[in-house]
Amino acid sequence: MTQQPRFDHGGWRPDADRFIRIMDDPFYRLLIGLQDLATRVTTRFWTERGAKCMHLPITTDSVSSPMGLGSDSAPVSVEMFDRKTYLADSMQFMLEYGCRFNEDGVWYLMPSFRGEDADATHLNQFFHSEAEISGGLDDVMRTSEEYLRELARTVLTEYADELARVAGSVQHVERMATGDTFARMTFAEAAARLSDDEAAVRTLGDGIRTLTRHGELRLLKEISPFVWVTHYDHLSVPFYQAYEDDSMRSARNADLLFGPGEVVGCGERHTDGKALVRALNHHEVPVESYDWYVRMKTETPRLTSGFGMGMERWLMWLLDQYDIRELQLVPRLNGVSLRP
Repeated sequence: MTQQPRFDHGGWRPDADRFIRIMDDPFYRLLIGLQDLATRVTTRFWTERGAKCMHLPITTDSVSSPMGLGSDSAPVSVEMFDRKTYLADSMQFMLEYGCRFNEDGVWYLMPSFRGEDADATHLNQFFHSEAEISGGLDDVMRTSEEYLRELARTVLTEYADELARVAGSVQHVERMATGDTFARMTFAEAAARLSDDEAAVRTLGDGIRTLTRHGELRLLKEISPFVWVTHYDHLSVPFYQAYEDDSMRSARNADLLFGPGEVVGCGERHTDGKALVRALNHHEVPVESYDWYVRMKTETPRLTSGFGMGMERWLMWLLDQYDIRELQLVPRLNGVSLRP
């Protein structure tokens, strides 16, 4: 992602005058319109399926990306009233809990917080569209595609002209909206295809592998603009993804690649407490840190699957932008004092 933004919006680096300067920028007026559209479509999509919106806190003692094997981000710890807690990086665990109340699923659209430095494809604070449904991996992959197509169709209905002026074309949105089949391959198949390129697959140790951003972009260029990669090495993903089989080698998970790379991540969860404890031990995460989660699955075992999409990543693809930091109306960077 070395390209420059299609338009210069004054740079993503905040300064004292930025919040005034961008008020006259049609790009940010369009951005707010698309944020509003995403909220409306997300609400409509889940309401029609009987899923319930959950109002959840932004603090948690059980982060979903712990500092264990398969962790892909750093949690953000805060001290409140002499007690340490965390800002939510995801409320997936709470959505799993919500599925015990509503079998048709639960969802939310709310901020998530990450501790690593922001860069061209990562934000410290971003809006997260997450949902959990009853069913397995194939069910949640299909639902994710339906959600994305509904977003794309509504964008074309309401903002086609404005989007074309910014992105140069709406062909990429039309392809998603009109039902182009999303390519699908396992991680093993992806790694074999990319075996000629050392920069495409990263080894995490003991033969555990994952795709790099470079590898993701190669798959998008060579295979399809929409590619599902499924069944990653289990120790390269967080512990909560179900095992594909008793070998414990691969996970029932999938990443949907488009635009800047991985935009949607989804997976099937461990059904019961016994399977979850095995995964916690496998990933070297203390079981006591997730005792309530184990108890929930032990006392109410259930097959659920969920997905999460970073809204700003979706907007990167939609607006054909190359730096996600351009898509913050009000920038937030870790360790930087910012106004407003």
